[in-house]
Amino acid sequence: MPELIIFETIQGKHGNIARITLNNPKALNALNVEMIDAMQNALDSCENDEAIKAVFIQGVGDKAFCAGGDVVGLYRSMQATAAGDIPESAAGFFTKEYKLDYRLHTFSKPIISWGNGIVMGGGIGLAAACSHRIVTEKSMYAMPEVTIGLYPDVGASWFFNRMPQKIGLFLGLTGSRMNGSDAIFTKLADFFLLNEYKDELLSDLSEIEWSDPHCDVQNVINNLTGFSHDEAPASNIRDNYDEIQYLLEHGELSAIVSNLTNIEPKSKWLAFAQKGFLKGCPVTYRLVYEQIKRAKHLSLKQVFAMELIMSTRCAMNGDLQEGIRALLIDKDGKPQWSVDSVNEISDAQIEQFFTAPWSGDHPLENI
Repeated sequence: MPELIIFETIQGKHGNIARITLNNPKALNALNVEMIDAMQNALDSCENDEAIKAVFIQGVGDKAFCAGGDVVGLYRSMQATAAGDIPESAAGFFTKEYKLDYRLHTFSKPIISWGNGIVMGGGIGLAAACSHRIVTEKSMYAMPEVTIGLYPDVGASWFFNRMPQKIGLFLGLTGSRMNGSDAIFTKLADFFLLNEYKDELLSDLSEIEWSDPHCDVQNVINNLTGFSHDEAPASNIRDNYDEIQYLLEHGELSAIVSNLTNIEPKSKWLAFAQKGFLKGCPVTYRLVYEQIKRAKHLSLKQVFAMELIMSTRCAMNGDLQEGIRALLIDKDGKPQWSVDSVNEISDAQIEQFFTAPWSGDHPLENI
């Protein structure tokens, strides 16, 4: 069986580059627990080896960086758990995933993510957590959790609050697809490079003298961006920005839901966004609205602590299991959500999603 994470060292003149490759191509490099553990071990090696000056993370092949987490594994965990109990495997997966994401956010050495191809859900959690985040002409970013009855996690509560006005809420409610320029506009990425320049980038990194690692990496990437600038796609979010503001700026959630339901889209991209929204779970609508409000002034560590509670609660709630069933197990595309409208959800029900289902210390207490 091939290794799910390939860890290599690229020799440089004055310091080495570690390369971590997600190697699960049949699942579009989706993350499972084994991959998370292997990535943590690789990062341990990078941290402890003074000769390694920077880390480069990529997905195998050109189709995907990482298409998210192993939601089929979550489904099996939920199926095997009695109602009202915590699905232990699911909770364990979220705990390990968020520890990895937080470590990437706070890693001392430069980490470059090569966000080529599909970057969805947990893949954005990895790519957006790195210090130097690159997208290409093939990048397709999305947080589509609304369609399975989850909510945008992996730190989305943090980065949604740092996007241009209302854009995080829009992306969370619709699961809209983003190209590389959208990812930069929403602050999920920093640089646009054509995919063909990856090998040249690694070669240039191996020439660095490493006087100031983070600045050194930035300068090398900047030297290559000029060759790609004219090939960058137009940002759909920027092009539809005024329309998005109009849809989301008036009224509370019920008004926003009404607007997104009844809109006559002025672009093909907005039409796809509306389609994703209409497939979504009403409980997710409430969770997205709440997570953004509650996380506004939280630290990154507090955000992941909040999200672990939310995700564990979602795993205990039937909507997530039903959403995965309809999309990926039976593939009938007809989820039977627990409610038909956000107006059916009480504040007490939502509060439950922000209340820890365990007693004792928080599992992320010591990240």
